[in-house]
Amino acid sequence: MTIRILLADDQKLLRATFRMLIEATPDMEVVGEAADGDEAVVLTKTHKPTVVLMDIRMPRVNGLAATTAICADPSLSDTRVLILTTFETNEYVAQALRAGASGFLGKDVSADALLDGIRTVAAGDALLSPTATRALISRFLATAPRDALPGAIEELKVLTAREREVMSLAAEGRSNAEIAQFLVVSPLTVRTHIQRAMTKLHVRDRTQLVVIAYQTGLVRPQGT
Repeated sequence: MTIRILLADDQKLLRATFRMLIEATPDMEVVGEAADGDEAVVLTKTHKPTVVLMDIRMPRVNGLAATTAICADPSLSDTRVLILTTFETNEYVAQALRAGASGFLGKDVSADALLDGIRTVAAGDALLSPTATRALISRFLATAPRDALPGAIEELKVLTAREREVMSLAAEGRSNAEIAQFLVVSPLTVRTHIQRAMTKLHVRDRTQLVVIAYQTGLVRPQGT
């Protein structure tokens, strides 16, 4: 299935570069371009892309606000946002994740890494390394207001013991294969538990499960 991509960046030349790269890839196509966050939201509603490549610093409405608007819209539940920016600060990463982004890449990323990142996010997985998950989530998301994801604490009660266990391991930054090895089950079983937890908690992807795990205290930051 073709991955449909919306480019949101205020630099026209950069958008053109990304378009050339993406459209030269058989399983991807660009469905639109936005020069600011407001336009990104409008075009996302119009085109329903699989992935929005979103810059953070844009005029009028910035990428973080646009990401929040897109991720809060029920009609766009199948759209993922991948933040792509030159401002790779921990705080920006945390804000992007809290806004609902599924991943984060610097603009100095290689072409292959960018395309792989798009595929990862399009598949519903989080684009965060285990190291990034532990460091960023522990430092920032664990201290976010507990009402950042409404009803998250109460909703944990709907999960089975196994689903909570898998969610905890995912929050530690472990891949499905690593969780499967640890629990002595198949990777498909792990993915099923992840998907069921996402459905029960009404979240978009694995990244948001990790956020909930820390915010609710299911997993504690190291050293606490």
